[in-house]
Amino acid sequence: MAKLSDLRQYLGYEFSSGAYAGKDYLTFQTKYINYLRSMCKQNGWELIPHRNHYEFSAFIKNTNGKCVYIAISDVRYWQDEWYNNILIRTAKDERDFRGGTNLHTRLVDLEITAQCLL
Repeated sequence: MAKLSDLRQYLGYEFSSGAYAGKDYLTFQTKYINYLRSMCKQNGWELIPHRNHYEFSAFIKNTNGKCVYIAISDVRYWQDEWYNNILIRTAKDERDFRGGTNLHTRLVDLEITAQCLL
């Protein structure tokens, strides 16, 4: 189970860059998604991740079918935005990438922000 401390080690980290996501980013992404999965499991939510090239997004869905969309920016160009500036907004379902009003939160506040939106 990934912990917040597992992700904090990447603060200030300069990720590799290239046509394909580097091993350093793939390891980071796996840890991040595992952290989100454990957060969701504790709250009875479902996580639906969408892995991308040096960035990712996900939907968090509660048992009543309400969803929020979250996304992190490209880690190569916006250092530490994955920690300090996570996009979060309401969504109609797990296919609604346009969703509601854009909000931003820090990783340490993500769980509380998601609870409020759900």
